[in-house]
Order: sequence, then structure tokens, then C-alpha cells
Amino acid sequence: MPFLGQDWRSPGWSWIKTEDGWKRCESWSQELEKESNQCNINHGIILNSEDEEILNNEEHASKKRKKRHCRDDTNTQCFYREKWIYVHKESTRERHGYCTLGEAFNRLDFSSAIQDVRRFNYVVRLLQLIAKSQLTSLSGVAQKNYFNILDKIVQKVLHDQQNPRLIKGLLQDLSSTLCVLVRGVGKSVLVGNINVWVCRLETVLAWQQQLQNLQMPQVGHGLTLSDLPLHTLNNILYRLSDGWDIITLGQVTPTLSMLSEDRQLWKTLCQYHFAEKQFCRHLILSENGHVEWKLMYFALQKHYPTKEQYGDTLHFCRHCSILFWKDSGHPCTATDPDSCFLPVSPQHFIDLFRF
Repeated sequence: MPFLGQDWRSPGWSWIKTEDGWKRCESWSQELEKESNQCNINHGIILNSEDEEILNNEEHASKKRKKRHCRDDTNTQCFYREKWIYVHKESTRERHGYCTLGEAFNRLDFSSAIQDVRRFNYVVRLLQLIAKSQLTSLSGVAQKNYFNILDKIVQKVLHDQQNPRLIKGLLQDLSSTLCVLVRGVGKSVLVGNINVWVCRLETVLAWQQQLQNLQMPQVGHGLTLSDLPLHTLNNILYRLSDGWDIITLGQVTPTLSMLSEDRQLWKTLCQYHFAEKQFCRHLILSENGHVEWKLMYFALQKHYPTKEQYGDTLHFCRHCSILFWKDSGHPCTATDPDSCFLPVSPQHFIDLFRF
């Protein structure tokens, strides 16, 4: 097995993908050391011990400021140059320790991913799963990043006025979890001061109130949904994969309300998300003997998970055991890298770090 480092026991160098191919990049510590060397003062000009003491105090204060800035800046996510992470669950001769969920959450740059329309729903669903069951497994830095990313998501929704229902569900699950942890469990499983968690709970409740008060503005003059032909409106409804989206769209105009009640539309939606065996267990018939597909969809949704659709997801390389965003890539050593890539669903991402 080839190694990228000079020492066969080392984890390897850091690489970055460019237009000309993969290039080795220097670590942050080496760059900082170069910068500090450039800013060093020629100590030969020191005249007496008092000047030397002042210089030492200034250097010490400067180091403390840098350290405090890196540790206490809670409004900034902890960034890494590489947008991928090696997933190892046990110690080997080459690598010691194991990879945690919090470490992966810090390394994979979810803060930038929420700005991509293709990845937004994926990140929100991942945050929701973490809120339900994995919040206490995050380290202090990962928790800080989690709530910073959540803050950016809420502000984005309030500004763009898109996907409010999706974020309301996430905040509802998060507030329920925080209430149990703060009031019921307490300090036994929480990382950090209990007062910090109380403040986080209050922040989440404030976000919920802001989303509750969100008002959609009136659209100016121009082409609207009412101006589109019936077959176009019908095609729009058939492309929606969430039943609640169909109901919400049906409340816009009387025409859309009529189209959203189409039995064939709800039958297609049920067949997309669920299997025929599941239909038989929860069959709902009308007085005339017809299948109530709309009622069946919401009944089946309570018992079985629906299919999840995402424009872009994380990928896992089976050859390198690396988790990464596909457009960022990673230094793969396989002959045919594309054959080794597997898309990773939010639940699969959580399962990768169960030990």
C-alpha cells in the first residue's frame, strides 16, 4: 500500500485539488511559522534588560491574543483546508485513535454547503438527525460549529423566505431534545456549562418565534401561477415528492386546489415512497369502495420512512475510506476512482460513526 508521507507510519501529507492536478499544501502551523519569522525583530538592537523584558511581554501578549481568538471566537466555524476526512474506527500501525462524529462535522465544511441549493436540504436533514440522537456525542468545538451553522441557516431562511417548514421541523426536534437535556438529564451528559445550554435553548425558542412571525411579501405585477396552463400546473404537482408541499401549493389558487385532490396524483406519490405490501397493511377505502390514496399516504408516512431526494450528497470512497464532497474530491489512489464512490445519506453518515 503506498503512503503519501516520508515516514510510513505518518498519516500522510495534505493535498489540495487544482486545475493542474493535486498539489501538496503546507500545514497551517508551517505557514504561521513563516509569517512569524518574517515579522521577527532583530534582537541585536536591544540595548538593556528593561527593553528586553518589554519585548518579551509584548510577544507573550500577542501569543495569548492569537490563542484566545482561535479558542473563543464563537461566531466563526472551525475551518480546515481539506474538505474530506479519513474514517477509521480503530487503531492501526499507521493511524492511532479513531474518527468521531464531531471531528467529521468540523472537517466537512457544512457552513459553505448550506449556501448551495443542491446541498441545503441534505445539511438540514443531517442537523435534524444529530439533534434527535447525537447532540451529546459532539465535542465542545463541534457543538459550537453546530449552532453557528444553525444560526446561518435560520438567517438565510428569514432573508430568502424559502424552506421555512423544513427549518421549523428541525428547530422543533432540537428544542424538544434541549428541554429534556437541560431539565431532565442535566450535567451528567452535557459538555460545557449548564447555563450555556440554557442560553442555547432560549436562542432556539427565539428562532422559532421569528419563523412563526415570518410573513411572505406580496409578489409584484408579472406572470403568476394562475397564468400557467393546466397541464403545466399538473406537471409541477407531479414533480413534488412531499405530500405537504402538494397541500401547501393547493392553497394558492382554486385551480391548484382542484388539481391537488387528484386521486392519480396521490396514488403515484404512494407508489413512489412505499411498497405494495405496505399498501395492503394500511388500506383505506371510501364509501364507494375506492382507495383513498391521499389518506393512505399520510397513514403510511406514520409507519414507514419516505424516500429522501437530495441534489448533492457526501460520498464515501471504499478504497480510501474517505468521506468527502464529490466536487471537492480527495487524493484517491484507486485505478478507477468513480467505481469506488458511494453516495452517503444523512442516516448513513450518522451510522458511519457508531461504535
